[in-house]
Amino acid sequence: MTEARLTPELRDRAIRWIADDVDPAARQELQALLAAAMNGAPDAVTDLADRMAGPLEFGTAGLRGPVRAGPNGMNTAVVVRTTAGVASWLAAHGKACGTVVVGRDARHGSEDFAAAAAEVLHATGFDVRVLPRPLPTPVLAFATKHLGAVAGIQITASHNPPADNGYKLYDDSAIQIVPPADAEIEAAIAAAPGAFSVMRTPGATVLGEDVLDEYLYRVSQVPRSSARGLRVAATALHGVGAEVLRDALARAGFHDVHLVAEQSDPDPDFPTVSFPNPEEPGATDLLLALAAEVGADLAVALDPDADRCAIGVPGPAGAWRMLRGDETGVLLGDYVLSTTTNPNPLVATTIVSASMLGGIARAHGARYAETLTGFKWLTRAGEGLVFAYEEALGLCVNPDFVRDKDGVAAAALACDLAAKLKAEGRSLLDELDRLAVAHGVHVTDQVSLRVTDLSVRGRVMARLRESRPADLAGVAVSTEDLLPETDALRISGGGVRVVIRPSGTEPKLKCYLQVVREVPDAGSLGAVRAEATATMAALRRDVEALLA
Repeated sequence: MTEARLTPELRDRAIRWIADDVDPAARQELQALLAAAMNGAPDAVTDLADRMAGPLEFGTAGLRGPVRAGPNGMNTAVVVRTTAGVASWLAAHGKACGTVVVGRDARHGSEDFAAAAAEVLHATGFDVRVLPRPLPTPVLAFATKHLGAVAGIQITASHNPPADNGYKLYDDSAIQIVPPADAEIEAAIAAAPGAFSVMRTPGATVLGEDVLDEYLYRVSQVPRSSARGLRVAATALHGVGAEVLRDALARAGFHDVHLVAEQSDPDPDFPTVSFPNPEEPGATDLLLALAAEVGADLAVALDPDADRCAIGVPGPAGAWRMLRGDETGVLLGDYVLSTTTNPNPLVATTIVSASMLGGIARAHGARYAETLTGFKWLTRAGEGLVFAYEEALGLCVNPDFVRDKDGVAAAALACDLAAKLKAEGRSLLDELDRLAVAHGVHVTDQVSLRVTDLSVRGRVMARLRESRPADLAGVAVSTEDLLPETDALRISGGGVRVVIRPSGTEPKLKCYLQVVREVPDAGSLGAVRAEATATMAALRRDVEALLA
């Protein structure tokens, strides 16, 4: 193996970045790393090269990366230059001097990054409104629409590991940006001066509680029924959602709520979970233990910025389990369609989510759309949108006032549905059985290839495009290449479907698996589900072999 060496070009780039950095601590951090690299430490050279390999790019959900010095990390200098680019882009599109709302979560660096973004925008002449404290991302999305802002910025890394932070950007539609805006903004950032030369002035308006109060009031109106006899266990996974969730449920009439105490206060180190994502194994162990202890009817897990919502339910023998995102999605989608007053409703999901929502929409005489992954596409699905979801626990049950996924509002509606079913002597699992009989068993799963070198994802995708499988799980399949619309492959046939794509937020290649089987009658549901589950196991083995 060739030993890493510090090149003059890398050294000079690091020196220039240090000279323009506005954060003394970040300058010292990078200076120490550069000194180690200049003294010949190979690990330091590798680390320095990685930090200077930036800039961070706008992906599925804006900027996201580790909190560290250098252009390929989240730090004050990167936020300053990014915001200078955003300000320039807004001005170029006739939005100069408009209102911009800035919010943040409680991660490492969030307070400083939000302040820096607000100061850059204020110096550029924008009317900057700052949320009063760390609050969920849906509150920022709501405030952007509610205040008629030309943009909204939320400093958050959502459910990423503790070392990360990020920068979500909403445009004047109060939806996260889509192409070509991302490329235009990246060009504006590249043209921005060094952070030290970007003007910054304090003076942004700090919002009061009225915006949050209005959001909570609107969430309290989301439930459809009058049933409220429900005991709820909930967790915020050390994020910013606990207080807002508790208040939202109380305003909606759900007062018997028990929070996981160890995870209720914001903590950027996420000490009780290895990965603060409700989808990850073990992340909801404390929640399900609390649910069993207090005899809850429903368990609710928010991710750290509270835009995602996972639901847990007790099984027939009392054992608790978390529902998959697709299960929660079809439950709430059907409930919304059964209660909406919209005369021509539209529901939407993504190309990687289960296809059952399409059958549910047809049964209700509603319109249905599939979009690319990400709520920036889902909430642009069309007029009359009443519900959207993606399998990764993203749910939008309230597109009239939050044009993004909203874990708090989704939790309120899930509680409402669970309480209604409980009053009828039924459960969410009973409702899933009813939907399966009506629309077929849809078994879903996911296989992910985590990489340290992002180029591996491209090589695997190229190999799969060249050598397409003829069969999976014993079923003949064909492959559809979704380029140029998106970098994905869809492999399907005989009731099985696999979608393979690089993640836009994590260093993973993701494979989304589905097996669909029709159910002749309620009596055969168990046998059909068992056969579909066995087919899924075979499909998973074959997909894992494809990635090997």
